[in-house]
Amino acid sequence: MKRHWLALAAFALLISSPALAGDPPAATASSPAAAAVSAAMEHVAYSPSDLKWADAPAGLPKGAKVAVLHGDPAAPGIFAMRIQLPANYKVKPHFHPADENVTVISGDLYMAMGDSWDESKGHKLVPGAYSMMPKGSHHYAWTKEPTVIQIHAIGPWGITYINAADDPRNVKEASK
Repeated sequence: MKRHWLALAAFALLISSPALAGDPPAATASSPAAAAVSAAMEHVAYSPSDLKWADAPAGLPKGAKVAVLHGDPAAPGIFAMRIQLPANYKVKPHFHPADENVTVISGDLYMAMGDSWDESKGHKLVPGAYSMMPKGSHHYAWTKEPTVIQIHAIGPWGITYINAADDPRNVKEASK
């Protein structure tokens, strides 16, 4: 019986050892590795009034505003951002290079699947609703009232329109 408890205690010590548990060796406070870990582990908290809104990237139609909450959508890794969409805003059929996770914060967002615009296929997402579009899924979205959504995904982020003529980046400067 004593041998059983001793074996159990030795096993517990073995699996709790940092070297065997896969923990990285301790970095010195001045090392680049420590600085990177510290920055990556920094707590982030925002009140709505703290958000810094900017015009949305050129891949989205004009009128939207974006506030990046975490990470960098243009870089590899996890990011989160909020997007303010005006009333009657439309994002034509498109897809993304990674899963798109959308949470509606305020207003109503309509989303549908497919390669061509058909509002009868749309699903109304109300505040608190969540949607996940798998990588490469062809979908589109629109609003009828001012709406705020939050997207989290893995970067680098991108948007590819099914019809190149729908891509705001392809609009000639003279017709903007």
